[in-house]
Amino acid sequence: MNTTANSTSFWEQGLLGEKLFLTLTVGTVLKALLILIIGILIARLLKRYILALSGSTKYVWIINEDTALTLHNLIVVIAIVYSLDSLGVLSYEIAGTSISNLLTAFLVFYFSYLLAKKSKDYMIMNSPKEKLPEVQIKAKLFYYAIVTLAFFIALNIAGLTGKLTTLLAAAGITGIVLGFSAQTVVSNFISGIFMYFDKPLEIGDPVEVAGYSGIVHDIRILSTRIRTWDGLLVRIPNEKLFNSEIKNLQKYPARRVDIVVGIAYKEDAEKAIEVIKKTLDEMPYVLAEPEPTVFVDNLGDNSVNIAIRAWAPSEKWFDVRTQIVQRVKGALDEAGIEIPFPQRVNWFAEELKVKLEGAGSSSTFINDEKSFSKSTLWNGGGQK
Repeated sequence: MNTTANSTSFWEQGLLGEKLFLTLTVGTVLKALLILIIGILIARLLKRYILALSGSTKYVWIINEDTALTLHNLIVVIAIVYSLDSLGVLSYEIAGTSISNLLTAFLVFYFSYLLAKKSKDYMIMNSPKEKLPEVQIKAKLFYYAIVTLAFFIALNIAGLTGKLTTLLAAAGITGIVLGFSAQTVVSNFISGIFMYFDKPLEIGDPVEVAGYSGIVHDIRILSTRIRTWDGLLVRIPNEKLFNSEIKNLQKYPARRVDIVVGIAYKEDAEKAIEVIKKTLDEMPYVLAEPEPTVFVDNLGDNSVNIAIRAWAPSEKWFDVRTQIVQRVKGALDEAGIEIPFPQRVNWFAEELKVKLEGAGSSSTFINDEKSFSKSTLWNGGGQK
């Protein structure tokens, strides 16, 4: 209080206290000019310093020409506001707060928003393509953090922090209701932050998650968007995504192709394996290391099942899989190795009479051991 009084008396003493127009004195005019000049000097010095620093720092996304210009304009405009306030132009109060404080709070929030937005855009535009997904998430976190911090700083400058606390305390029931209603939003927000540090997926990764399969289109603070293989856009809340099993189909550079091929029991399994291995060796995208493996997996109901396990680059996995199926089929056909149709044996409790074409009589097939009629059916092959 004493400091304020001494300061006020100084600007009103002697010649400084002489009135120029209405309530304006020489002291108030000089004080306003001094505030404006100091503000302009600080703004220019800060701008020069940031420009000089931008040429030698690695944090160019925040320390750059746009940041220097934004801070310069902010300081100059705030200096103008306080100069007008010292002249008494902005000394009026609204809701217990001076107009100058409200304007300053608005300017701080607005310029902080511009600074955060430009820094986010600069960070994304100047990032390498291979690091773009991770940089986008970092940029968004930085943007939201700066805007949130600026909001609370602006409230404090405007002198509304105490009033806001009082209103929230008075509206306790409303706060509880809003808290429950915002529970999902907060949960999604926190899950989004955890997802950033966990990094199970990135933009552009093919994934299977929450019952959907496709390409990660965008990762945001509250949700993640996936473009499915049939061209649909699916929005998944981050809370659900964080609590779900995530299959990243391209997290690692190589992925294994698993295929099972069945051959007839009469065929030579070793010969079929050699034909398949030769076919795999001729395919450029089948990796030599780890080496492809081909072996008899099991004896099925209708065929001898041969397992094929070959590694391929993750981004070429689907193409390699389709080519393996196509080329193995062609190679086995060329080698004369039969891929059999599924077969089924049906047993009937009573005699089965079959009428043969071109014959006037019917024939009966009887199972001698159990006195059951027997008919063997092949899919696509007719009856015998």
